[in-house]
Amino acid sequence: MRAVVFEDYQSFPTLKDVERPVPGPGEVLLKVAGAGACHSDVAIFRDFTAGAPGAQKPPFILGHENSGWIEELGPGVEGLTVGDAFLVYGPIGCQHCRACSRGQDTYCENAATQPYAGIGLGRDGGMAEYLRVPARNLVPLGDADPVAAASLADAGLTPYHAIKLALPHLAGGGRYALVIGLGGLGLLGVQILRALTGATVIATDLKEEAMAEAERLGAVTVPGGEGQVERIREVTGGRGVDAAFDFVGAGPTIRTAMAATARQGRCTVVGIAGHPYEWSFFTAPYEAELTSTYWGTIEELYELVDMFRAGQVTPQYTTYPMDRALEAYRALVAGEVSGRAVVVPHA
Repeated sequence: MRAVVFEDYQSFPTLKDVERPVPGPGEVLLKVAGAGACHSDVAIFRDFTAGAPGAQKPPFILGHENSGWIEELGPGVEGLTVGDAFLVYGPIGCQHCRACSRGQDTYCENAATQPYAGIGLGRDGGMAEYLRVPARNLVPLGDADPVAAASLADAGLTPYHAIKLALPHLAGGGRYALVIGLGGLGLLGVQILRALTGATVIATDLKEEAMAEAERLGAVTVPGGEGQVERIREVTGGRGVDAAFDFVGAGPTIRTAMAATARQGRCTVVGIAGHPYEWSFFTAPYEAELTSTYWGTIEELYELVDMFRAGQVTPQYTTYPMDRALEAYRALVAGEVSGRAVVVPHA
């Protein structure tokens, strides 16, 4: 089968023929419907070096944002039907610590001793024609389109988890939420905020087309650049936003988020650009929370699929056939992807 393989640090992945996987005990083989290309993948092959925090040892197949149809059941798997469509929960923890027992594999207490962080993160992922998955990591899609749903596995789950944790700050009338960065995660974040809260959603980005899409989804937009924070605060009547979500995670965007946050508000850094931010008692809003989140739980992915099937969230995506999978990553690196790039191996 064909697959996109990360073969060495700081080198572009390759599209090559590899052996089709065989499901082991407790696993299934999925015929991949869609695999989302994520900036985390770019960090894996472009930014990380051996031994760096977050680095995963090559070689392995990329793709941690996947959906597909069951092709084959491994030994001991019952209650699932060949041909049914599923979304894949990407993280894989030790399966026996307290965090994993809650379905929160992202915060596995034994992560340091695990051979990989998840599907497509050290373990072979879904940028391939077929994918081997633990049956426990499947979330049923029913009759929903698995290609359209693919990006929910990360681009949807990550903002959903961050927003759920911030809901106490957005409960009540007259609340404001800020979304910084309107890529795949940010645009879904706007929709999730609109569906779960009554807050006015303010969205900001440097791309005019992304801002236009956020406006179509019901957000009030503020362009980046000089005077950005002042314009955001003007929308809020000078008070600042109750919850800010930075889907970029660079030093300048974190500063913008914190500067726009109200006293006793919450600022969540979701993006992983990784540039430093200098906190100061004299510039940070009093009692404002500055926190980060990582992915989400499998239970939350079930909830997000319910929202998708109810029409409350609709991912924006562009599809690429397998023979153009590397083109999807090149477009992502160049900043030319609107929404999400989804590779469809069996188109």
